[in-house]
Amino acid sequence: MAEANTHIVDFTAYAEKEKGYSTHTVKSYTNDLNRFNQFMVSYTNDPDWTPVDIDRQTIRHFLGSEFETGFGSRTVARRLATLKSFCKYLHTNGVLEVNHAAEIKTPKTPKKLPVFIREQAIAELMNCPPKDTLIGIRDRAILELFYSTGMRLSELVNLNLGDFKPVYNNNVHEGGLVKVLGKGNRERIIPYGEKAGKMIEGYAKKRGINLKTSDPNEPCFVNSKRKRLSIRTIQRRVTKYIKLVAEGSSIGPHTLRHSFATHMLERGADIRALKDLLGHSSLSSTQLYTHIQPEKMKEIYKQAHPHGE
Repeated sequence: MAEANTHIVDFTAYAEKEKGYSTHTVKSYTNDLNRFNQFMVSYTNDPDWTPVDIDRQTIRHFLGSEFETGFGSRTVARRLATLKSFCKYLHTNGVLEVNHAAEIKTPKTPKKLPVFIREQAIAELMNCPPKDTLIGIRDRAILELFYSTGMRLSELVNLNLGDFKPVYNNNVHEGGLVKVLGKGNRERIIPYGEKAGKMIEGYAKKRGINLKTSDPNEPCFVNSKRKRLSIRTIQRRVTKYIKLVAEGSSIGPHTLRHSFATHMLERGADIRALKDLLGHSSLSSTQLYTHIQPEKMKEIYKQAHPHGE
């Protein structure tokens, strides 16, 4: 194996095992670095190129070739971010004397406002799955849990029954707390409400499961063979339901996460508390959701500011 390929394999293993990055992130790193490797083989005319061949001009030429190939600024910016992480790793481990990637400025990317569903359409969405079949009851629970917690698709897919800490009142599941494993293998606790509690309880009973006595390692959402639902299956089914009540090209499970955040802010939630609920490491990620309707912003201003009237 060529030296560069060895370093790429070592870096992705480091990202996964030591940094605890998600499978999705590691896959993106691998894809970006494989493209960079292909570029370097052509650029240097040497299949055995080494990391010392990486300089500022080389990186700029790589980014330029990606633009010329037709990739957008977001993709190219991600490629550069991967290269920065890779070169930082090589520099830290003494492979590179100078980290030239750190000298390159990230290309500006247009901020994309999150797509969300209006609050009035949420009730219609929740009634889309049939309520008299196991699959329909399961899908209702999935939709409600997405909207009630704002959790990510990967977090919901990996839920086990033992991750729920339900609260019962006269044997009625009134909500509770759920533990999720987010980006970077960071755990967080999210509250969920009575509507989600009833949906989860109804789905469990339909499966013949008692949440109080069930195997804590049992997957929460399963297919007809009682196997954990895949990311693709949930994505496909949730997108199908959302398309019945909303329009747009970028809709899917994340739309419910965006809706959760938007509706929380519109009702006056503190943005720092919302940051923790969403599992964001930076407040700047949460600030994308401050696209509140101007009328609502005026209302909040009038209520909160001494001279607002």
